Amino acid sequence: MSFDASEYGRHAAEVYDETYAHLTPDAAVERLAELADGGPVCEFGIGTGRLALPLAARGLSVAGVEGSPEMAAGLRAKPGGDAVEVAVGDFTGTRVPGEFALVVLAFNTIFALPDQAAQVACFRNAAAHLRPGGRFVVEAWVPDPGAFRAGGALRPVRVAEDVVLLEAALLHPAEQRMTTTKVRLTNGGVHLLPANHRYAWPAELDLMAELAGLRREHRWEDWSGRPFTDHSREHVSVYRRPEPA
Repeated sequence: MSFDASEYGRHAAEVYDETYAHLTPDAAVERLAELADGGPVCEFGIGTGRLALPLAARGLSVAGVEGSPEMAAGLRAKPGGDAVEVAVGDFTGTRVPGEFALVVLAFNTIFALPDQAAQVACFRNAAAHLRPGGRFVVEAWVPDPGAFRAGGALRPVRVAEDVVLLEAALLHPAEQRMTTTKVRLTNGGVHLLPANHRYAWPAELDLMAELAGLRREHRWEDWSGRPFTDHSREHVSVYRRPEPA
């Protein structure tokens, strides 16, 4: 399947920060800073710096890989953004120089990759960035095909006085894919944010980690560290590169 790592940013960069302004990154930043333990951090899909800039403000060295030049430009335009090294490219193979204590792939971005092979390549690229004992952190939702009716779903993401955010989705279970478009409605008009997802269950991600030489260290329901259970609809999974014996 053809894949353009820059496509999402072309649609979303202009309104990305406004669209997700209601989601505070505080818990994620706190957890990531703890896992980094003072070491350097590399974020895959660094975007406009939602996590990277608060981490840098804590004194951590932060770099990243971003598929969209528009999103990377949004990061560089923010205070402190010019101090974050960003490599523009596909995070299945694009490298940032150095070894890192922590590689982060947050906000379901693992599912932006088009197929299983690309996701395995992403895990291997993350492992290649890690120093011995370093960690790879993945935040993702748990697939729920039962939420679809006749292969489709429409759900409200946010409803407020000044904005309504909806998500329309079609399910393609044979290939574990979803075709989605978020619809942002404001007094200023309608903005469409299309995105495709190749979803995977947590156990499949664990196997990808094994193939990359990583071992699962933690799995939580969210950034606060609540236990992952049968009812969890999201997860934060932490994989670690073993240290030499």
